[in-house]
Amino acid sequence: MFTILNKSNQSVNILSFYNKVYGILNKYRTLVLMLIDASIALFSCHIPLLIFGLQDLEASTFILKLFLYTVIYILTFKANGMYKNLWRYSGYKDLLQCLKASAIASVLFLLVAWITKIPVDYGEFLLVSIISCFGTITVRLVYREMRTIVERKIDNEIPRTNVMLIGAGQATALLLEELESNNPNNYLVKCIIDDDDVKIGRSMYKINIVGNTANILEMSEKHEIDIIIVVIPSIDKENKRRILDICSKTQCKLKILPEFCSLIPYDSINSFTESIRDVQIEDLLGREPIALDCELTKGYLNNKTVLVTGGGGSIGSELCRQIASCYPKKLIILDEYENNAYEIQRDLLCKYGDKLNLEIEIASVRDGRKLEKVFISNEINIIFHAAAHKHVPLMEHNPEEAVKNNIIGTYNTVRMADKFIADKFILISTDKAVNPTSIMGATKRICEMIIQAYARHSSTNFSAVRFGNVLGSNGSVIPLFKQQIKEGGPVTITHENITRYFMTIPEAVQLVLKAASIAEGGEIFVLDMGEPVKIKDLAYNLIRLSGLIPEDDIKVEYIGLRPGEKLYEELLIAGDASQTKTEIEKIFIEKPMEFDEKQFFESLEKMVMAAKNNERDSIVSLIEKTVPTYKKIPEGQEKGFNVQQTVI
Repeated sequence: MFTILNKSNQSVNILSFYNKVYGILNKYRTLVLMLIDASIALFSCHIPLLIFGLQDLEASTFILKLFLYTVIYILTFKANGMYKNLWRYSGYKDLLQCLKASAIASVLFLLVAWITKIPVDYGEFLLVSIISCFGTITVRLVYREMRTIVERKIDNEIPRTNVMLIGAGQATALLLEELESNNPNNYLVKCIIDDDDVKIGRSMYKINIVGNTANILEMSEKHEIDIIIVVIPSIDKENKRRILDICSKTQCKLKILPEFCSLIPYDSINSFTESIRDVQIEDLLGREPIALDCELTKGYLNNKTVLVTGGGGSIGSELCRQIASCYPKKLIILDEYENNAYEIQRDLLCKYGDKLNLEIEIASVRDGRKLEKVFISNEINIIFHAAAHKHVPLMEHNPEEAVKNNIIGTYNTVRMADKFIADKFILISTDKAVNPTSIMGATKRICEMIIQAYARHSSTNFSAVRFGNVLGSNGSVIPLFKQQIKEGGPVTITHENITRYFMTIPEAVQLVLKAASIAEGGEIFVLDMGEPVKIKDLAYNLIRLSGLIPEDDIKVEYIGLRPGEKLYEELLIAGDASQTKTEIEKIFIEKPMEFDEKQFFESLEKMVMAAKNNERDSIVSLIEKTVPTYKKIPEGQEKGFNVQQTVI
């Protein structure tokens, strides 16, 4: 069971005798514990005899008392589950359980003695009860300590991972307690850091609190730290980023205890160490998550039939999860990729079961007839249109597919919403539609124009929501960076100065749902996403968070802008002057751009025919004519294009 490799790499059993004995004891553990407890009970009954003598008590009566007390003691312990507990993981609750069982056994014995009229000296019996309770608890604690000593001896033969903990609060106390009994990663906590001056110089579970966050670099070198774990579940984003920035200057791996662990009850802490996760790039964005009041959202979705196109994708599936929590009359998920649709269907049914009226439609938004059939079969109230091709370089090389899926798909869905008089239609757009330099961005801008044109004449409320890059979504660059680091590099960045706006998937979906709740028709809603982030900084931080040094351990290569890619993304076509505020903080509306609707729809019809005939040159020409702000990047600027490089 417990083995290590010696210096000659031969596998040896360092505690074979212990393992054999432990195996036998474990096989008959209940019987062994019952015999031990019986012995303790018998011994306890003899203590008053040794102290006070037999006095006037007859030997037969004494033996009867011994028998009754021992039997009652053992049966009470068994009834209270004392022989099921794993005492190597025992805590104060187990000790209280032991004390409770002892007290019940004593009361039961006194009750039986009173009924059978067996004489009992209450002073002597109190002594017996105290000794037996103390004995059973002592045996179990001694066993636990012996196991700990043996396993520490084993652990000392295995290389340890030196750990620094940041934070000296309740979460750290829980973590240290579990590490005492459950330490699968063989962590050796060397020191604790905390910014509370009162705590510095003191200790937790014999681990010294050696300084504040300004001492992280110094202490990581002094104690030869391998891993730093941030154990402050309630920390705000600004301080989290500050601490992680300091930690990233060390050569230590970084891990973090997520926020939800602060809510884990004390008696459910057996898997506490499993909650510790690697630091994620979201932790470094340096802003608080955007949290919007969802009561209004629940109000307009409640008891409505809602259609989500592209419902199996990263944004679409999160839309479905949040919509499902608002008690819709029916949720229809439409996606052409059955695996994605199956995954979100399984998630929702596992969570809501029969409480959610869920329908899955495997279909493409390109198929107008299938869409019409879906609308005929259901009285759809609200549509969230998330289906789209999003990969910039791939759409540059396949413009006809971008038109078919993005433009024709949106046009088909918009026409059905208008024809069947849906209440609301919300288009999921992108910041790449602003002054686009790519085919993908230009097609999404045309989708916005379709929405605004229909909004002027339709009974349906048509609006769009525009946001930046979504961390964790299909196409995010972060998983690519992580994979490249895992493979030893190099990490590839398109340009040293490239920047992007970032948000999380839940934030993006909150924005969509909240904007939809206040939409009146024709708006393009935009989120204030804070400052843009340099992709180079993200890559460097990810390398450091992996305990590696950029350029030394992991090389960083600049491969050039890809087809259609911009250095800087924008959220507004005409800049800040073109936006108006809403009653919701962080959400703005871009003032609509005027365009000739007749000419627009004529170009649109030509574009649809060109896409169906796969006429790429005609498609690009028509896009340039339809989207005046589209500026194609000159040929040759996108050096080093690699189809495997995921879009940022």
